[in-house]
Amino acid sequence: MNDLLFELPLPEFFDFGVCLDYLNRSPLECLYRTDQVGVTRYFNLDNHPVLVRLTVPEGGQLRVALLYGETPGPEAVAWLARYIREWFDLDRDLAPFYRLAEADPLLGPLTEQHRGLRIVGIPDLFEALCWAILGQQVNLAFAYRLKQQLTAAYGESLEYEGHMYYEFPRPEVFADVQQEELCALQLTRSKARTVLDVAALIASGGLSREELLALPSPDAAEQRLLQIRGIGPWTSQYVRMRCLDDTTALPVGDVGLQNAVKFLTGMDRKPTPGELLKLAEPWRGWEAYATFYLWRALY
Repeated sequence: MNDLLFELPLPEFFDFGVCLDYLNRSPLECLYRTDQVGVTRYFNLDNHPVLVRLTVPEGGQLRVALLYGETPGPEAVAWLARYIREWFDLDRDLAPFYRLAEADPLLGPLTEQHRGLRIVGIPDLFEALCWAILGQQVNLAFAYRLKQQLTAAYGESLEYEGHMYYEFPRPEVFADVQQEELCALQLTRSKARTVLDVAALIASGGLSREELLALPSPDAAEQRLLQIRGIGPWTSQYVRMRCLDDTTALPVGDVGLQNAVKFLTGMDRKPTPGELLKLAEPWRGWEAYATFYLWRALY
């Protein structure tokens, strides 16, 4: 089966190949499979498992095809289209960012090399929070390993043509999970506790992406997140950047951002948070995109 579900128009400054390069940065990624021309991902739509494939034919639009499962209804199709637009930030006009970057000695070469790269988002709040929690104080490879183990243990899965595809676990599945079970997956006790607290909060309706987006400002959303035990400034800034569509997010405590700036500027040490804030002054309004491109200098 390879039935067309819909096509999405593509904005200026979008390069699917460059985005695929980003998606392909770790062999441990468990939520989708990429190849040279597309990405395949599992979704649960209308309580039915489906496998969809995204490609961009030469000079065409973003093609979304159904590889496996029942054809979803109109509401589910609309949800999927919205998810994909948010996943690849397709509704963003990047022209102002590129104008800004042209005059910047750090960003200029990166935006030339990776032109068309969009912030690849995590539209699901629980997944975004968990990914940030798992990534606290560990290297990227180990964070991927933790996500892989958590997803395999608690997420829905589908086997198709010899490959396993997973959906990130939904928060309600953790209702009866104990800390020790997550610690057995190599989560620390504090991370296990935070994942369970966040799962309970979201499952009960006490926290939602819609609620955070409805707050008066991104800073207000961050303050709401910081009320949760185990959520600190780095985690909240990361979620603002990857889930809440906030282009002003600047995770100054991010080791990857610090290492990228150290590498590109030739510093003999990592920059301090204060130095990063000073460096980012010309990026005002586009700090998250600057961060995303600077990360690309590392891999």
